Amino acid sequence: MGKFSKGILGGFSGKVGNVVGGNWKGVDYMRSKSSFKNLNPSDAQLAQQLKFGMCIRFVQSMSGLLEMTFNNFAVKKTGVNSALSYTLKNAVTGVYPIFSIDYANVLVSRGDLPNVLAPGVMMGVGSQLVYSWTDNTGVGVAKATDKAVPVAYCPSLNQCIYLTSGADRSSLTETLNLAAFSGRAVETYLGFISETGFNIASSLYTGSVLVS
Repeated sequence: MGKFSKGILGGFSGKVGNVVGGNWKGVDYMRSKSSFKNLNPSDAQLAQQLKFGMCIRFVQSMSGLLEMTFNNFAVKKTGVNSALSYTLKNAVTGVYPIFSIDYANVLVSRGDLPNVLAPGVMMGVGSQLVYSWTDNTGVGVAKATDKAVPVAYCPSLNQCIYLTSGADRSSLTETLNLAAFSGRAVETYLGFISETGFNIASSLYTGSVLVS
């Protein structure tokens, strides 16, 4: 049974006849209730379902990160949903029924803050992934105090390790402990976020690495 919260002209939640109502992020919505299920989906529909499921699985592995790093693009949607939309549009490759994610085209953060120059990674001792970069403080709104956001995603485990407030831009290096991924390949990225948290840089792909 549906429940009206603001009278007949206001929003409602639940089901009234063939209409379903609710509120999401402060926005009232209504949609018609589906009257049947498509038992014979087309190849295009099946393809979209496969791509959607694959990308959902990927973004869920780092949902806590994406809520922060895609926040500037989360207009009437969550950061995770914004990242999902970007991934579906820009980072899916293949032909039905075989799809994969092109990790080089993935963004794990998105924004207008200038990222660093010449980012790179290498394995250090004890499964420490060492990030390095060239400082470009002063370019646009880039500041020496901007914080590194190093990210490593392990496809075989569908798990992610990251920092949301790493070393300063001026530090030129940061490490990420990947002992949990020892012996496995990871896809790596580097983003930055301002000290205030308001400005975010679009991440840069720093390559695939085998964790030792």
